[in-house]
Amino acid sequence: MNDVAQTVKPVLSLRGLTRRYKSGGSELVVLNGVDLDIAPGEIVGLIGPSGSGKSSLLHAAGLLEAPSEGEVLINGASGWALNDDQRTEIRRNRIGFVYQFHHLLPEFDAIHNVALPALIAGRRRREAMAEAERLLGVMGLKERIYHQPAQLSGGEQQRVAIARAMINKPVLILADEPTGNLDPDTSTVVFAALSGLVRQEGAAALIATHNLELAKYMDHVMALDHGKLVRRS
Repeated sequence: MNDVAQTVKPVLSLRGLTRRYKSGGSELVVLNGVDLDIAPGEIVGLIGPSGSGKSSLLHAAGLLEAPSEGEVLINGASGWALNDDQRTEIRRNRIGFVYQFHHLLPEFDAIHNVALPALIAGRRRREAMAEAERLLGVMGLKERIYHQPAQLSGGEQQRVAIARAMINKPVLILADEPTGNLDPDTSTVVFAALSGLVRQEGAAALIATHNLELAKYMDHVMALDHGKLVRRS
């Protein structure tokens, strides 16, 4: 854990997070009392085999799927104690999501794809477009802002998706295999861009990945093992 994580109030805190699923006549426990803190500017990797519970953990942390037990605290406030509208507001304005597939709107160019969440959140068009242009520049796409997704490479598309996740200045980034659909060289470029932007913007990040080569960009790596988090580095 870095020095910042030791002295600054966590952005994300998981306390006793448990997730159970009914499977036929039995019960499957995929998360079993998970505890985790992530501070501003800190990047935590999450590893584990398919079916180990990585997506369940991310969904609970992102206030998308209620845990069976436990708490999810965003900046010290319990997310699952809120009503649906309040959770929606947090997901829209305080959490940025990055997935394996970019899910860009094909009819929009890069800058409009990035600006769209800000416009939906009610920001002025000029402000949203200026921030989208800035983020795309940080991601190394200054010359590509008016290109549609079909005109961009896979790595460029994913960097647009990362910029889109950051447009509303979230305090937390949750990423589920953000480079899983890319070749190794492109994965390194995209992950370096993601980690650099997270640190620059002062967000916290929890990133599920199978690619252990990316560990050098993370403050530490946690593995899900039989529903428990175990520190790997």
